[in-house]
Amino acid sequence: MGKHDEGRIGVVAALVRSTFLVNAVYAESAREYGLTSQQGRLLCVLMAQPYGMSELGAMLRLAKSSLTGLVDRTERNGLVRRIPDPQDWRAVRIALTRKGGGLAEEFYGEACGRIENLATGLADADRDTFADLLGRVVLDNKVPVVFLEPGGGAPPERER
Repeated sequence: MGKHDEGRIGVVAALVRSTFLVNAVYAESAREYGLTSQQGRLLCVLMAQPYGMSELGAMLRLAKSSLTGLVDRTERNGLVRRIPDPQDWRAVRIALTRKGGGLAEEFYGEACGRIENLATGLADADRDTFADLLGRVVLDNKVPVVFLEPGGGAPPERER
């Protein structure tokens, strides 16, 4: 009880509550761009490269039917398109359209800025320590790269 009395919380509560915080900020950003949170995640994942449906399902942790619906809705909005998979003629890859790429970059920049602002109360050294520790948790648990590092270079060329 003493930890709570001092305004401190444990690692489990901190991680769970931080996911709620980041998800709320992300959802607010998505709404402002006319996207659902899921569409925002899809666009950000596809900024790195086109992916196959099974890869996307694993990265986004969505069942096949949910992912198909998400891709269908996002495709109807002209943000993604299905392209043939060069390795398997029966499969398709999902790629950003030019419109989707532009929207993804705008949304990504806005979301990164808002998420970055969540830690403005930390001193630079504390921010570095926080990033190192949280990064270790992410890497130790083999979380797929579903979000590019801000400032990590230009995204690859877009599919037309």
